[in-house]
Amino acid sequence: MCDSPHHPSKGWAGWPVWPSSAAMTPLGGWHDLSHTLHDGIPVPKIFPKPSFGRVLSMPEHILNVTRIDMVCHLGTHIDAPAHVLMDGPTIEAVPQEYFHGPGIVWQLRPEPLSAITAAHLQSLSPTVNPGDMLFLSTGWASLFGKDDYFHNPYLTEDAADWLVEHGVKCIGMDFVSPELPFSMRPPGFDYPIHRRLLGAGVLVIENLADCAAIGNARVEIICGALNIDEADGSPARIFARKAA
Repeated sequence: MCDSPHHPSKGWAGWPVWPSSAAMTPLGGWHDLSHTLHDGIPVPKIFPKPSFGRVLSMPEHILNVTRIDMVCHLGTHIDAPAHVLMDGPTIEAVPQEYFHGPGIVWQLRPEPLSAITAAHLQSLSPTVNPGDMLFLSTGWASLFGKDDYFHNPYLTEDAADWLVEHGVKCIGMDFVSPELPFSMRPPGFDYPIHRRLLGAGVLVIENLADCAAIGNARVEIICGALNIDEADGSPARIFARKAA
């Protein structure tokens, strides 16, 4: 999640080519890792508040019809490269294989406002394979909707480099952003983690719901992003199930 752009930049390196993934054997049911969208979801101060409501309602009308008014980067959502790169693809141009496939859930318990480094990632298991989608389960989802939610952990630049070098296709997290928390950002902050990841073709998923029921495990993942023309991201319904 980003606030208003400060130094618009280029740097799109193209989509990596991953090895074809083998069919996976399910080991359990699907887990919904998406927060429900509603008027009270956490909103950074630089974004307008969302609004969800009926424009037609039964029994006064023959139909129920709901209106959605929100930016793309609230709740559980996917960032496209165009979010931070002037030459980056928008969400409808992301190849479909980036929205599903094999992956891993890693559990870790960082402190508030603390860094997740390459050394942290290197120590976790199961081992990540090129083309995997990777979800970080920190327990932060339990704070969704509370002020402390914005005292999130964050990824260091060497952690972002580690993800790119290990061929991760997508990085998801159960906190608000891989960047420094808003209270720690210096003047001129230019979103180095987003630019490093998205520029290398690593999608970013923010605000996952609780992954604790999955634990540390290999999984199969489905990311249901909306096909919005020229959008820099999309709200998403995210599912994962243990698989081998």
